[in-house]
Amino acid sequence: MPPTGSFQCVRCSKPDREPISRPPFPNELGRRLVSEICSECWEEWKQRQMLLINHYGLNVRDPRAREFLVTNLSAFLFAEGEDQAEIDTSQEGNVDW
Repeated sequence: MPPTGSFQCVRCSKPDREPISRPPFPNELGRRLVSEICSECWEEWKQRQMLLINHYGLNVRDPRAREFLVTNLSAFLFAEGEDQAEIDTSQEGNVDW
């Protein structure tokens, strides 16, 4: 992990932000998050993730729901892959896989 003071988040591009203190996942994605994303952007993602879980009625034990969340995480934090899911209130609690 880069020393505090030299860290620059890839999402917000703001210098001198605090990185995430520990990997949120025990895998390569978790290590990447610690090395590239600031704690402020991580907190924004957690809020967005909660909205997605509640809006779509996701069961986070379902592998498809976890894949959906990882896809949205990559789009939200790294601007990679598919566009982020819309939160359409007319579809609340209803998602077709």
